[in-house]
Amino acid sequence: MLLLPALAFGLWNRPAHAEEKPVEIPAPAIALAETGTTATAVFAGGCFWGVQGVFQHVTGVKNAVSGYAGGSAETATYDLSSTGTTGHAETVEVTYDPSVVSYGELLQIYFSVAHNPTQLNYQGPDHGTQYRSTIFPVDDAQAEFAKAYIAQLDATGLFGAPIVTTIEPLKAFYPAEQYHQDFLTLNPTWPYIVYNDLPKIAALKSLFPDAYRNEPVLVGTL
Repeated sequence: MLLLPALAFGLWNRPAHAEEKPVEIPAPAIALAETGTTATAVFAGGCFWGVQGVFQHVTGVKNAVSGYAGGSAETATYDLSSTGTTGHAETVEVTYDPSVVSYGELLQIYFSVAHNPTQLNYQGPDHGTQYRSTIFPVDDAQAEFAKAYIAQLDATGLFGAPIVTTIEPLKAFYPAEQYHQDFLTLNPTWPYIVYNDLPKIAALKSLFPDAYRNEPVLVGTL
């Protein structure tokens, strides 16, 4: 994949790391009332390459866009957010059909295979607040639902450590640069992708076979 020269070195040298093991977890004990055929969920869980790739393989997802949330428009770039000083987290905006896949099911996948929710301000090899585990609810109903599900999962003890996922107001979502979109699909042999992200796709297929779609829904050109 062609990258801007100044960025190619940094992206290639994101260190590989032993993949995070998925955790089989229960579905939410309650359901969130959802209507219509289009809804939005916004998640941060480490490098957005893998999080985007996971949700692109979920049936009922219409689009999954990598981007930034938590900071201002002026600092919503890879170069600036990578400093960890902008308030942004690498984030994925998921557009989905709630008549096919619910917000609760997306949260179950998010906590189970998309990332490790017990790692504070890092995810695998990536360290800094820009890699924090955060849910950005689009409304109060999503916020309360996510809070209740975190409490439910913590009570199970399945993760072996407390969940550190934060719930932050969604001020705005800013799409990432084009070269970050569909990165997992376009670069399946990159060492970082092979070691950190392809196992997440395999775990999605194994743990959520009814939700798995073989052909990902891609962003294409923004």
